[in-house]
Amino acid sequence: MQIPGHIDPVTTGTVPLRGGNRIDLVGLTREGIRAALQEAGLDAKAAKLRAKQIWHWIYHRGVTEFDAMTDIAKTMRPWLTERFIVGRPTVVTAQVSNDGTRKWLLAAADGQEYEMVFIPDADRGTLCVSSQVGCTLNCRFCHTGTMRLVRNLGAGEIVGQVLLARDALGEWPKGTMAGGAEDEEDDAGHYTADGRMLTNIVMMGMGEPLYNFDEVKGALKIVMDGDGLALSKRRITLSTSGVVPMMARAGEEIGVNLAVSLHAVSKEIRDEIVPLNRKYGIEELLAACAAYPGANNARRITFEYVMLKDKNDSDADARELVRLLKQYRLPAKVNLIPFNPWPGAPYECSPPERVRAFSNLIFEAGISAPIRTPRGRDIMAACGQLKSAATKPTRAELDRIAEEKQAALG
Repeated sequence: MQIPGHIDPVTTGTVPLRGGNRIDLVGLTREGIRAALQEAGLDAKAAKLRAKQIWHWIYHRGVTEFDAMTDIAKTMRPWLTERFIVGRPTVVTAQVSNDGTRKWLLAAADGQEYEMVFIPDADRGTLCVSSQVGCTLNCRFCHTGTMRLVRNLGAGEIVGQVLLARDALGEWPKGTMAGGAEDEEDDAGHYTADGRMLTNIVMMGMGEPLYNFDEVKGALKIVMDGDGLALSKRRITLSTSGVVPMMARAGEEIGVNLAVSLHAVSKEIRDEIVPLNRKYGIEELLAACAAYPGANNARRITFEYVMLKDKNDSDADARELVRLLKQYRLPAKVNLIPFNPWPGAPYECSPPERVRAFSNLIFEAGISAPIRTPRGRDIMAACGQLKSAATKPTRAELDRIAEEKQAALG
């Protein structure tokens, strides 16, 4: 059945599923592009120069065709086109919510599907980026958690989501940078960089980013590069369900903001709704948060807490959350997330008055606890609702369904 919401006609920058032997340059480092050019036959000096030019066109200008790279000699452009591409994910469907949220179902070159979401606000625009096709964590409140993990996304597929969003939002600088000594058609002089709608990135889409550390790191390094997409690390947030051994590395090697999917304050409840807790418990997780490099009052750790009726939403839960955050002296902000329903979900959202009471108790303790306004629910784009269409039930999901049926029969 079609999910409500009109279809966004924008498919700018998409390409057919790639074939042949051409190398996709998206996701490669500058050195990787240089090496690919040199391996294809350029000498070292020429490869270094072309890599610098191509990097600029891909990440600063959003160009996908070598013929548009006007400071590269015309005779060189067909040579590049024969050997390389500047790829994009293929858009399968694109929808716009009644509140302006956009969701794209994307296909990789191998046909695997994943989703990304753009959430516009008055003072910012946030892109929610996926790191895996499916997920391995089986968090019970999360629709993505009912999928099997198919594979990790590569750095090019991760950064490609950012490039595609900028395509769709029309956010690349206008004009050209032509007029170099090698170019015969000088049309320079009207290059401008406009204001951006896409201001923030959250690694909160499908998948657990810290289970795909190297590719996520590579992609975010490109996103943060000052000569390319140039998004500040302060505007990027990586969300984890609590892969404790990788958290310190994330802080040291990537350095972006950290969000932690906490969702419960007792072992019993968190074991149920975030099964990873059975491996890395709450105390171990909070200790890792306290040691996260760069965390301070100016760069607080965000704790995500989904509000589930009669499960984790009592006054006692709120007080225990405050106690834990103060025990570990965490510079914290708590995002309270009203549960976003999906077909077959085993939980209900806490009533609005219960969510407000929970928030007030945390605020009264001196900790920020805003209530997140659900966005994109009508197109299944809200937190915990992402799931690509082409999936089969996992063994864990089938076991879960069987358990629930047995419980219902008494």
